[in-house]
Amino acid sequence: MRTPVTIIGAGLGGLVLARVLHLHGIAAAVYEAEASPTARSQGGMLDSHVRNGQLALQAAGLLDEFRPLVLDGRQAIRLLARDGTVLFDKADDGTGTSPEVQRGELRQILLDALPAGTVRWGHKATGVRALAEGCHEVTFAGGTTAVTSLLVGADGAWSRMRPMLSDAVPEYVGRSVVETFLYDADTRHPATARAVGGGTLVALDPDANGKWFVAHREKGGILRSYAMLTRPQEWFATIDFTDAVAAAARLAEEFEGWAPELTALITAGATAPVLRPLHALPMGHRWDRVPGVTLLGDAAHLSTPNGEGANVAMLDGAELGKAIAAHPDDIETALTAYEQALFPRGAAAAAVAAHNPTSQEVINFFAQGERTDDSCPAGAAPFDARS
Repeated sequence: MRTPVTIIGAGLGGLVLARVLHLHGIAAAVYEAEASPTARSQGGMLDSHVRNGQLALQAAGLLDEFRPLVLDGRQAIRLLARDGTVLFDKADDGTGTSPEVQRGELRQILLDALPAGTVRWGHKATGVRALAEGCHEVTFAGGTTAVTSLLVGADGAWSRMRPMLSDAVPEYVGRSVVETFLYDADTRHPATARAVGGGTLVALDPDANGKWFVAHREKGGILRSYAMLTRPQEWFATIDFTDAVAAAARLAEEFEGWAPELTALITAGATAPVLRPLHALPMGHRWDRVPGVTLLGDAAHLSTPNGEGANVAMLDGAELGKAIAAHPDDIETALTAYEQALFPRGAAAAAVAAHNPTSQEVINFFAQGERTDDSCPAGAAPFDARS
């Protein structure tokens, strides 16, 4: 490569790509809208799967750095009915294949593994235009520009790079989650902490679909939870989320009759509830080959959260990096090979995520012992907190 690869977005997928390229002696520049690595929370727990996330870390040469981040006991999972009855309970016995880590810590080991200056913070991409011979010019807020012969959109659900390849836009899937936190939970909210257990909690109503709680035990006694409701966006628009008390009270009404240790995930929240509408790209999203540009992660195949999004994005980054390294003087051959594998990989992940299981399906799935550590129904899977 005579010119650096330009990556838009310093999420996990974009950083894995930059790291794999670095290992092969190929320069990359990563442009990120955030002002710094700590500008905002990077989401909560992430279960790194053997079949994709850990493969990506292996390609990035970071498995040794990854292992100390693993939180013991967090692969435990508990399924509760709305009245608090335990329907399924599996402890983390240390044999699982999807160890849990804090997403921000995982991002940091990737950042630390890149040469200084690789990530250009405070560069929000506002537009892109095609130039001659497969080159592209990216414009950033403030008017600065970057010209590149290889542009990679790793900029998430609302990618500014995607229109260069596709007219597809994410559509609301009819469900949203509301994110809340309980701090110092074992001391201040012991009943809820006991209900969540040592890892992940899924709570549901066998007689009413479309209502769920998913909660994770994070470091420092923090419980991060997501209340999922199947409602149109207009319904959520009637709730004033700037009024934390009123918003929590209104949401709690939707879970009337549920066990108090579960509804406390909403009513006892230490921060204002955060609404996260769920969107997805069309199933099987793909595009015709366009010289000099491609996508990875949510920019390429956004689906509803099911524990796969970050893992697949990381594998995208690793596979793209390896393809470029294999064909450093023939980028179109590299991108063609990458996309031939990307499209079915993204479609497979989206197909799993698109199925919104009934409460009874989830109960049956766990009760029959079918659950493996990196496979569970989409509606009951740990959420990637994505904004």
